[in-house]
Amino acid sequence: MGADERRNKILELLNVNGSVRVTELSRLFDISEVTIRTDLADMEYKGLLTRVHGGAVSSYKPYYSMSLNQRLSTNQSQKEVIAKKIASMIENNDTIMLNSGTTTLMVFRALPQDFNLSIVTNSISIALEGTANPNFNIILLGGLINSKYQFTFGDDAIRQLKSYHADKLILSVDGIDAEHGFSTYYDKEAEIDRIMLQQSSVNIVAADHSKFDRRAFTKISDLSVADYIVTDTEVPDKIKSKLSKHSIKIG
Repeated sequence: MGADERRNKILELLNVNGSVRVTELSRLFDISEVTIRTDLADMEYKGLLTRVHGGAVSSYKPYYSMSLNQRLSTNQSQKEVIAKKIASMIENNDTIMLNSGTTTLMVFRALPQDFNLSIVTNSISIALEGTANPNFNIILLGGLINSKYQFTFGDDAIRQLKSYHADKLILSVDGIDAEHGFSTYYDKEAEIDRIMLQQSSVNIVAADHSKFDRRAFTKISDLSVADYIVTDTEVPDKIKSKLSKHSIKIG
């Protein structure tokens, strides 16, 4: 297989899965990882993909490389619909966890301002906005900081998170796939997401229509961990079938 044919195949995989890994491509094409990295570097230069640690993601308007403000304006109306639905599920005196993401930020903004809520999050944006409301008890996880996307991560954040329990988790994801489950572009946040899923009584996944049938860079978990998936549109049939097997409710 020549280089052009191989790179076209890589693009096909990106279109289907949303991401590729160097190690998997090396095995698939039976060539060295160095050659694969050269392919990815050339394809990134041509604007065909965005390289990340260990692989590459689709240039699905390189959502991965957008700033936080750019992401907020992407599918904004759909995210607002999702935020209102989830806010209606929150009860006074709940303890809730929110991971970082523009959808969870919008959910936070839609929460009833007169409720007494304890909020555990690794989102710096949510924590900063939350301090303005005296009814909210905000706990920001410590640790390393991703300054571009405004979240904390790492061993310190994980140790702290394991000491908390929440009534409800609102989890923002980048991909929902029938076979691969929930995924994110941020490998450094994936472990935070997994622990949050373990530490909450009710797990609510927030995802607009663009996240379905998409596999992002790092797997978070199987679909079975969710209690609810709240979205703005009809869920694809093959995913809906998978969800029904686990009694997951769609909102």
